[in-house]
Amino acid sequence: MQLLALNDLHGNLDPVEGAAGRVRRGEDMQAGGLPQLATLMDRARTGPDSLNVAAGDMIGGSPLLSALFHDEPTIHALEKLGLDVASVGNHEFDEGPAELDRIDRGGCHPEDGCAPGDAYDGADFPYLAANVTRKGSESPLLRPYTVKKLPGGQRIGFIGLVTKDAPEAVNASQIRDLEFHEELPVIKRYSKELARRGVDAQVLLVHEGEAVNGVAGAGECDAEGPGSRLRGRIKGIAQGAPSAVDLVVTGHSHDSYECTVTDPAGRPRMVTQADSFGRSFTDLRFRIGESGDVIRSSVRATNNVVPVDTPKDPAMNRLVETWRKRSEAAANRSVGHISADVPGRGSTEAETPLGSLLTDAQVQATQGYEADLAFLNPGGMRADLVHKGDGTVTYADAYRTQPFDNPLWTMTLTGEQLITVLREQLTGTNAEEPRFLQLSSALRYSVDLSRQGADRLLTDTVRVKGVAVRPTDKFRVTVNDFLANGGNGFTEFTKGTNRDGGDVTDLEALVGYLDKNSTPEAPIGPPAPGRITFVGR
Repeated sequence: MQLLALNDLHGNLDPVEGAAGRVRRGEDMQAGGLPQLATLMDRARTGPDSLNVAAGDMIGGSPLLSALFHDEPTIHALEKLGLDVASVGNHEFDEGPAELDRIDRGGCHPEDGCAPGDAYDGADFPYLAANVTRKGSESPLLRPYTVKKLPGGQRIGFIGLVTKDAPEAVNASQIRDLEFHEELPVIKRYSKELARRGVDAQVLLVHEGEAVNGVAGAGECDAEGPGSRLRGRIKGIAQGAPSAVDLVVTGHSHDSYECTVTDPAGRPRMVTQADSFGRSFTDLRFRIGESGDVIRSSVRATNNVVPVDTPKDPAMNRLVETWRKRSEAAANRSVGHISADVPGRGSTEAETPLGSLLTDAQVQATQGYEADLAFLNPGGMRADLVHKGDGTVTYADAYRTQPFDNPLWTMTLTGEQLITVLREQLTGTNAEEPRFLQLSSALRYSVDLSRQGADRLLTDTVRVKGVAVRPTDKFRVTVNDFLANGGNGFTEFTKGTNRDGGDVTDLEALVGYLDKNSTPEAPIGPPAPGRITFVGR
């Protein structure tokens, strides 16, 4: 038996440019691309007992090539790839449950109508969402599991879930009538249901995962015992799931690993994740015994990188190029010029050059509402601005960095509230892994990493336009709709007063900023660092 597993594609039919599209296996290499992925997965496929599976975020936050047509191109590509089953991720909910239902079942977009080509008939693979219900209902929003029958008659069950913390990563306005439930009770419920149906080979597809300290590979992950380098909530889920579950395929953290944990019966259980954006895929191989259950000792897993110079699968390449031709008029429009790479998603720094540029753009775009400063959640920037040729930035380049096209809101925060926002980067759901907001040029502050929690913020260093912040001061602060609704645990933004805006989006702000501040003769460069100063490292 073989599973070829993907996660966190985010509609990237092409390789992601810049640092965000690299993987490190000894040395850095650019990776990704659906035509390249299709070639390598076809080469890896062992035969009729092979299934393709995915652990969520296959769509959402997508580049223009897919997003212009509401991710229908990506669904078509996944069908051509032969995807058999996928769990939902948090980004499958970016446009709300009605749009997810359309993606699953088919039909034209309610506002933009039908995309070019044949009528969209929905995904021909099942999307699973075992732990998502409408409020007040016990029935899952989508199918909780599916069973696949192999040519030899063996059956294998797949339970699909998304992290219960999905509401922290999805705009609250899109999921107000949904509930995301604790994973383990749901897994136990449907594992028992599969067992009652005589399905003993069980696989969990769960969109929850944690970085493993930048390492990949079974030897490194288990260097000091089973799953010793695996951390976070996924470790508890993988260890606590009922022993009837044989394998755990994960997503969400964009980092690859092949780990072994110990299940409640004391048996080893494999936990895997591939790199995001189609940069790698996981090749899982195992045997199913006469009893119909997975022989745990036979399980092997390898993450295979997809180098960009891999020969392209002709059929997949034709599909991608068909959609490229349909989008090229919008994609190729010049919107500005840069003098060098402006790293964002691919940056290793908490304060990124692209994040600084984007927030400066948002302040400029909301001057009509007297904006003093702006914040951006790190997940709101999805790529890097990469310098190519003469430095021209196309609309597709800009869209790749800001694909959510989120409305911007400007609100009033007191100095005390501003300090609270900065502390929320270091406390609550962000305590273990600080989530530093990108910030515009007016704001400066320092963080002492030798301290713990909120004390890491050095409040006496916080300055706006060079002036120390006092509790009673008032500032006009611009954020996107996601943060305005308290996303990523930044609940203080929901208390902002005198809200104005919603008439310009983050993407429009970036396009306007590049148009106003750059020319072929005077391109814009990466903003200088230093808005956040780190001490105590």
